Amino acid sequence: MEFVMYWTFLVVLLLLPVFFLRARRPTKQLPPGSMGLPVIGQSLSLLKAMRANTGDEWFKDRIRKYGPISKLSLFGTPSIFLHGQAANKFIYTCDGNKLANNQPKSISRLIGERSIIELSGEDHKRIRTALVSFLKPEVLKQYIGKLDEEIRHHLDTHWHGKQEVKVGPLMKTLTFNVICSLIFGIERGERRDILVGLFQELIAGVLAVPVNLPFTQFNRSLQASAKIKAIVMDLIREKRVAFEQQGASPHQDLITFLLSMRNEDNSSVLSDEEILDNGKIVMIAGHDTTSILLTFMVRLFANNPSVYEAVSQVWALSMTHMDETIFPDPSKFDPKRFEQQVPAPPYSFVAFGGGQRICPGYEFAKIETLAMVHYLVTRFKWKLSCKDDSFSREPMPVFNQGLPIQITPKKSSGAL
Repeated sequence: MEFVMYWTFLVVLLLLPVFFLRARRPTKQLPPGSMGLPVIGQSLSLLKAMRANTGDEWFKDRIRKYGPISKLSLFGTPSIFLHGQAANKFIYTCDGNKLANNQPKSISRLIGERSIIELSGEDHKRIRTALVSFLKPEVLKQYIGKLDEEIRHHLDTHWHGKQEVKVGPLMKTLTFNVICSLIFGIERGERRDILVGLFQELIAGVLAVPVNLPFTQFNRSLQASAKIKAIVMDLIREKRVAFEQQGASPHQDLITFLLSMRNEDNSSVLSDEEILDNGKIVMIAGHDTTSILLTFMVRLFANNPSVYEAVSQVWALSMTHMDETIFPDPSKFDPKRFEQQVPAPPYSFVAFGGGQRICPGYEFAKIETLAMVHYLVTRFKWKLSCKDDSFSREPMPVFNQGLPIQITPKKSSGAL
């Protein structure tokens, strides 16, 4: 996402503390490694490993072969591969003079050139300040009612009265509706239904090979991006009229909030293009990451129901921190590892970034996750209904069967 999406692409941060960077200026002193075939580079081999759920081994093999720093090409972009705590610290403490956000052209074509993951320096600071102003805890408290209503409606519609549900798709439905309500201010109806398909098509192209030919995924994602732009720009115009002419509250959603922000000369803090592009980032970051986290937590509870009390302390179950020298037995679920008297070295646990690039939406993700988990564990009992609960990455983790579970309602239901 910035929402742990700061560098070349989103998913790597969910696999290992590894970063693919583009240097601001070319240099003759390049690290070891191969650039692979033109345009394609190592893209296909990485995607193949991710879909086979062997991404960790792909990274480890590269580290064994070239060391913690190497060059490669991904999605048409010459990149530098960095791994380890020192790399994390370097990235999260660097200023814009040494290291600048610079996504592959394919990413900027899909998401836009004015998003927080594209900008550096004062522009980055301005956008980040605006987003944090809406997403900080004291402001988010105003939206607990909206969040609670969306979760209750979701459970009543998709869970109650059912004997079996597929958790993966349902969690995506929930997080999309929450973001539509709190971020875009879009009520349930046709506009939401259209947007959900378009965003899924857009996300599918984030790690696609950037070849814009008919029938390719990248081409379909570009078309989806253009349709999203038309819908959101119409929405921005509607909300500007509602705010400026009809006295709508600036706190009803993120778009209205950003429209209401003014500089000292009464000019807008963000342009419409910046609101559009950063709205896309919030949607992509908040939709897939939170839904995947919730799905894995449901599987975790099915295998070990006693872990619920630990959730409030260990709610970010990132898969990026697999260094055994820092986190012994990293694959084991062990909430107490974060209670040790000697904490992990700085910039070792970076599930939400760090420094000036820490995820501005992590409090939002925390509130949404804990609220949904609370309702699930107080309203239902469940168990896995399939022997195969394996998953692949396409590019985000996807359970091969959607994680079906058998659910039984509890006699009493909890409330926030």
